[in-house]
Amino acid sequence: MTRLDADPVPSVCHAPDGSGTRLLEAREVPLGGVRGLSVHRTLPQRELPMIGAWCFLDRFDEDRSLMRVLPHPHTGLQTVTWPLVGDIRHRDSVGSDVVVRPGELNLMTSGRGVSHSEFSVGEEAAAMHGLQLWVALPETAASVPAAFEQHTDLPVHRAPGLEATVLVGTLGGVTSTATVHSPLLGADVTLEADTVVEVPVDPAFEHGVLVLDGVLEVGGVELGSGPLLYLAPGCDRLELRSATGARFVLLGGTPFPEELVMWWNFVGRSHEDIESAREDWEAGSPRFGSVAGHGTDRIPAPPLPNVRLTPRRRSI
Repeated sequence: MTRLDADPVPSVCHAPDGSGTRLLEAREVPLGGVRGLSVHRTLPQRELPMIGAWCFLDRFDEDRSLMRVLPHPHTGLQTVTWPLVGDIRHRDSVGSDVVVRPGELNLMTSGRGVSHSEFSVGEEAAAMHGLQLWVALPETAASVPAAFEQHTDLPVHRAPGLEATVLVGTLGGVTSTATVHSPLLGADVTLEADTVVEVPVDPAFEHGVLVLDGVLEVGGVELGSGPLLYLAPGCDRLELRSATGARFVLLGGTPFPEELVMWWNFVGRSHEDIESAREDWEAGSPRFGSVAGHGTDRIPAPPLPNVRLTPRRRSI
């Protein structure tokens, strides 16, 4: 969509007083079991369950680990796997069997139901660093056929002192071919030391910035590795600077218009949606298919809580 005003006034995110921004701390979540990983989770938050359609963000930073995630189900979402260090073997119920490596993107669309497994490559513990994200599907796409994509040659946006690999959506006129079903942005960005740059963004989007390495200043807010910086809609440029150099993930999207119920690995619109998905998984329904190479091994669903599941609502 183009701007129709004859002399648009640029709006840059300058917020040294925190106006229009919120710093959201990561919480450590031990996943335990055969996976044996602890992750730093920044989405969902109690006050902010989503940024655009991004509804889940885990960062794993294990120096020595074996990832062993047996088949498990998903509904109503897309999984986005972005390894930083270490290789991950992905197998799913649509017949995929691939290894994803740093610099490559795995994107799986669940539709009404899919199952998959994730294992680190090799039998020895090794460094496993990366991001696992989920994208909520809008109701119009909640029942699309399950699908899988691997992108090994993602487009790159470059500006003086900046290089951004575009995972999904568009940044700086560069567009990823990864399939998404709502207005969305995801990019892995590297900023050189002693760089100041303005990055054009969609003012209809809300954004999140997660620093992976170094120290970054975003519109006057200094950000180190760990917390997620939330930026409200209304900016068409982000002013970025770093004295040390930084690597960070930029997420964005239009505020999601639908209320969602999220529980375990399921996204739905009601308690009944979640209850039905859980029952189907436990019953071995063909809804979720099967993952080759695992026999009958799978992760069982936990029991539902003794309360009615309700939509997650934001307070910011």
